[in-house]
Amino acid sequence: MTGKTNKDAQTSLSNADTLNRRMESNMSMFRAEMGEGEFKRFAELIHKEFGIKMPPTKKVLLQSRFQKRLRALGLQSYEEYCEYVFSEKGRAEERRHLIDVVTTNTTHFFREPKHWDIMNNIVLPEVWRRGIGNGQPLKMWSAGCSSGEEPYTLCMILSEFANRNKGFDYTVLATDISTEILQKAKRAIYSMEKADEIPMEMKKKYLLKSKNKPLIKIDASLRNKVRFQQLNFMENFKLQEMQDIIFCRNVVIYFDRDTQVVLFNKFCNNLKQGGYLFIGHSESLSGMRLPLKQVAPTVFQRL
Repeated sequence: MTGKTNKDAQTSLSNADTLNRRMESNMSMFRAEMGEGEFKRFAELIHKEFGIKMPPTKKVLLQSRFQKRLRALGLQSYEEYCEYVFSEKGRAEERRHLIDVVTTNTTHFFREPKHWDIMNNIVLPEVWRRGIGNGQPLKMWSAGCSSGEEPYTLCMILSEFANRNKGFDYTVLATDISTEILQKAKRAIYSMEKADEIPMEMKKKYLLKSKNKPLIKIDASLRNKVRFQQLNFMENFKLQEMQDIIFCRNVVIYFDRDTQVVLFNKFCNNLKQGGYLFIGHSESLSGMRLPLKQVAPTVFQRL
């Protein structure tokens, strides 16, 4: 009995040592730093394909975000992951995951409240006076829509305006580069705390509560007004229809100045004369030669 017990104990210790070595190996894999060469290649790729600037100060952030992909692919180093991303197979299969890893999706309902006041008091009454939304739906674009809070907020604002103005109609195009985040936006399911910023009357009209979980879902009357589409701003895109209003907020802050100028020109090429462009309060068009005039802070009209 004693010999067997000792043997079992030795086996257990051996197994424990093996497990510890594996754990140490896994931990060391993620303690390893990304080489300067790999970071430079990633940074150039991310800027070229997605427009996002990636200065050296972002290296640690990029390392952290790549760890998930290394684990998923069973790779042992950032060097291996770099070689995979730039391989033929990686170009075909990994780029969509790379987009999800490097993009930031911070958003919430009724973000930047002053914009909703401008919509209600200036923009919508003005376009309605011009006959937009009567007969032909007003066309609005949420560019960089993330997980859907912005386009659904737009739908609430527009639906309330339609309730006050008989005959008014609208559609919303919502685009993002990330197919993963677009799937979340299409599901239109959010945690209960996400609804804190939504006015109570709108909560009653446009939100469905889960019976068993602290979740809400956007009502079908709004979901049916939104068309989601994957779009990379770095492409030479042309929308099927010219837009009456474009919201692109807190997106271009991740781009360098030259990329911003090119992108805003693309927006102007997809915006009707007299149409409106909303940008984020931390963003600026100062010094850019664009066919726009400012009508309010961070709100511009197409000339």
